[in-house]
Order: sequence, then structure tokens, then C-alpha cells
Amino acid sequence: ERGFLHKDPTLKIARRSIAPVDWQRLREEESFKTIFYDARDFGIHEQGLTIPVRGPFGDIGLFSVTRNCSDREWKLLKKAILGDLQNAAVFLHDNVVKTSALSRRLTHPNLSDREVEVLQWIAAGKSQQDVADILSISNRTVEVHLRSGRSKLSALNTSQAVGRAIGLGLIYPI
Repeated sequence: ERGFLHKDPTLKIARRSIAPVDWQRLREEESFKTIFYDARDFGIHEQGLTIPVRGPFGDIGLFSVTRNCSDREWKLLKKAILGDLQNAAVFLHDNVVKTSALSRRLTHPNLSDREVEVLQWIAAGKSQQDVADILSISNRTVEVHLRSGRSKLSALNTSQAVGRAIGLGLIYPI
């Protein structure tokens, strides 16, 4: 209602990070102060941690914990439980992804062998004509495979399709 999802600095940083984000480092930011003033009403305290988890389909999960304690207590607690929290975050994310409704939305695109092959050559820096020559097919056929691959990967262009295919482990950068 108040747009906190788009203003919360912990979410902004955690979405771009692979490491846990300790909220202590954000305390002086005005957006943090604003968000967490209201968050107290919901039992969320200034001591907290957000752990990002990257899933196999390019999905991102964020696992946050909070505690009402002193800075010293927080430092000791965090040191003692950080590894367990990271494991819990991965376990939770994995179980969420396994739910049938979500997994149907996140499943790997079913690219044909030829679509994968064409994208792999494009990823290697070959032009469409080069790929056509290498595979002994027409340039038009290469374009058909690229268009189909882009569609299956929900990519707006070939570069995005290559990036998504690499991210999903369908092809590998050379």
C-alpha cells in the first residue's frame, strides 16, 4: 500500500548480492529509517539479516531474520548462526520451488537440440551466417531456430536468449 517493497534498501541490495546483507550497515540511510520505523509495529527490529538465494531457474529468494538485541549481542549471535541460517534459506527456497504451482512456472524451457546448438555457436561469437555454414543449414533456418529459442526462453533478443540459456545451464560460455 505504501510501496515499501520498492523502497526497502535491504531488498534492493539483497536482490543484487550473493552474500547475506546485515541491516546494521544500512542504519544511516533515510529509507531504512523510514521503513523500519513503521516495521516495528509488526515485530521487525533494526537488527536483522537478509540472505539471498539463487535458484536453478534464475529465480531469487530472500530469507530475512530479525531480533531485538544490542549490537554486541547481534554480532555474537550472527557469528554463531550465520551458516545455519544460510542452509535454512537454501532449504526453504528449494522446498518453495518444488511446489507444483511454482515449479510449473519456473521449469526449464524445452529447447530442441538444434536450438541449443545454434545458441551455443552464437554464444561463442559466431554470426548467423557462420552458424549456418558450420551446421550446413541455411541462414533462414538458423533464424528460425533462434526465433524459436528466444520464444521458449521468453527473451526479447538473441543476446538475452544466450544469457538466459547460460544462466539455466543449457549452454556454456566458451
